Amino acid sequence: MAIKITEECINCGACEPECPNNAIYEGGVEWAIADGTTIKGSFQLMDGSTVDADQRFAPISLDTYFIVPNKCTECQGFHEEPQCAAVCPVDCCVPDEMYQETIDELMAKKAKMHI
Repeated sequence: MAIKITEECINCGACEPECPNNAIYEGGVEWAIADGTTIKGSFQLMDGSTVDADQRFAPISLDTYFIVPNKCTECQGFHEEPQCAAVCPVDCCVPDEMYQETIDELMAKKAKMHI
């Protein structure tokens, strides 16, 4: 499942550079699937909809850092554990129960983002 950042976030920014998928953004920043990935053209989101990889989306949070579930792979294929959670000083990077994915699904997502 994806990782989420809770309200306990102190906006220290330690998590953002650790993400191999560029799935973490500062509060208030627009995001795109193409940011930090090799994806070009259309991309199917977890909800089944298709978007252009360069399409900009509204921030998920305005006040704190946030993780884009469609880009989060829990660091599968890169690290033994989610790096955002490993470096967070207040333990606010936790599993997001809304996005249940198997390791195989996470690895397939990683393969799509990093050709």
